[in-house]
Amino acid sequence: MKKMQLIAALQAILPESAILSSKESQKPFECDGLSAYRQLPLLTVLPDTIEQIQAICKLCNQQQIPLVARGAGTGLSGGALPHEEGILLNLAKFNQILSIDIPNRSVRVQPGVRNLAISEAVAQYGLYYAPDPSSQIACTIGGNVAENSGGVHCLKYGLTVHNILELKVVMADGELLTIGSQAYDSAGFDLLALMTGSEGLLGIIVEVTVKLLPKPERTQVILAAFDDVAKAGRAVADIIAAGIIPAGLEMMDKLAIQAAEAFVHAGYPLEAEAILLCEIDGNNEEVSEHIMKVHHVLENSDPISFATAESEQQRNLFWAGRKAAFPAVGRLSPDYYCMDGTIPKQHLAAVLQEIQRLSRHHELAVANVFHAGDGNLHPLILYDANNAGELVKAEHFGADILKLCVQAGGSITGEHGVGIEKIDQMCNQFATDELAQFHSVKAAFDPQGILNPGKAVPTLHRCAELGAMHVHHGELPHPELERF
Repeated sequence: MKKMQLIAALQAILPESAILSSKESQKPFECDGLSAYRQLPLLTVLPDTIEQIQAICKLCNQQQIPLVARGAGTGLSGGALPHEEGILLNLAKFNQILSIDIPNRSVRVQPGVRNLAISEAVAQYGLYYAPDPSSQIACTIGGNVAENSGGVHCLKYGLTVHNILELKVVMADGELLTIGSQAYDSAGFDLLALMTGSEGLLGIIVEVTVKLLPKPERTQVILAAFDDVAKAGRAVADIIAAGIIPAGLEMMDKLAIQAAEAFVHAGYPLEAEAILLCEIDGNNEEVSEHIMKVHHVLENSDPISFATAESEQQRNLFWAGRKAAFPAVGRLSPDYYCMDGTIPKQHLAAVLQEIQRLSRHHELAVANVFHAGDGNLHPLILYDANNAGELVKAEHFGADILKLCVQAGGSITGEHGVGIEKIDQMCNQFATDELAQFHSVKAAFDPQGILNPGKAVPTLHRCAELGAMHVHHGELPHPELERF
């Protein structure tokens, strides 16, 4: 179907103002948060009803036109990168909180509702929505479900998949399905978990019911500073080994500390090589008990200093520095490449040391900001795209970090998803038979392959061309990694 014919077909579904076809009108949607990769779609549409989305899916399915869903565009893996021969489905108009159910502690929302808006809407009832990505002021619930996002409190309260009850999803052929239920369990296969983190490959999310939690009676944060990154890494493992599950356990290295402090003035010690933020929440008695235990662990971890926030204002300031770390690092370099991988916590110190070695090898600086408690690393590789070859160097550095995560027994992603950024690394993490099963699941939901094509799951042919070899957890191909 030619472009003008497609526009005519869409005009039977949408008002003319909801169809964008010019280069200028579509320019804002050419990339998501991974701005190193840009592509204009053939057309962009902005529906405002589920029925319109169903009709668009039917049209694309019949004509085999690629269809890419987009939320707020804050994703960091290129998951919402448009297809040059396809339609970009912008869900910005689906931004309403549909109902708040206080007795059942749940909220039903459209996918374009911002993450933070849910907690703001229910704060008067003493409730909140737990998953809190650093971009929560802007990112949307639909995107959070698509990427199974986490946040600084995911260690104790889980990822998006642990905090939702029900989805309404439009399938590739336009059928509307309800997956999950208002209850805490439902019969049959767990399709709710399958859909969460599926990166727009299996269906278009049009409604989400999320769980709410009561605000804890008391919350306190400890900031600990170290003169060595490895010491901070070992302290993380020691806190978890002591039987304490903090609400949040975050770590930043020197470069990230300096950037965040200059940006937010959070009170971070600039002489530190690394800091930990450890938040304990619950009732008064358990918080007091756990704070004492954390103090004891830290006393034996050889810190430069550690202190507990003395007020709610100071606690919020400590977290403001951490949540602003990504934009703050952006002030240090014209560009940075944000990675996302996970490792077993006991290998944290060794992996950080290896990342520093890789930094010297690739001759690119790296700032480390991550969810230390669950081993979710976010190395920020600094580069300048104006210098020939530096983006390629940054990509190779990032690929080496992801291989390192797999070799240590971890994963190539923790919460950002695969998108286009890590698709080649999927060939390292998964064997041929496993990838074939992923393609079978995709085909069961989307036989024509129209939904977000070319993302998340590589073709077997692509892996063969790359010559990529699946690395089993525990395999140690490099001498430097024998400590694992």
